[in-house]
Amino acid sequence: MKDNIRNITDKLKSYLEDHKCADVIVIDMENECSWTDAFVIATVSSVGHLKGVVHQLWGELKELGLEVSNRHKSPGTDGWELIDCGDIVIHLMSQELREFYNLEKLWKATENMV
Repeated sequence: MKDNIRNITDKLKSYLEDHKCADVIVIDMENECSWTDAFVIATVSSVGHLKGVVHQLWGELKELGLEVSNRHKSPGTDGWELIDCGDIVIHLMSQELREFYNLEKLWKATENMV
């Protein structure tokens, strides 16, 4: 993973942990796909938690110089918010959806976790 991407994902991971997201991981996607360099995946405790984190995350993304290509006015109520920042894709998921979709296994994250 490029140093600048690693630096930003480290900051995002800390930010999400500080905002009570659980099991925050970063997956190096640079060699896995052509459309992004990293996934940041975190578990939220409720839809209200998801909405709060997403609402506050916009300012952090701006400070980090990340442009969001899919900004929604309000997060969905299904328990999963995908925030596409180009080189970095952030997945905020409920525990149930995270277990069901298991992105870590899908992308063989055990080999690529940072």
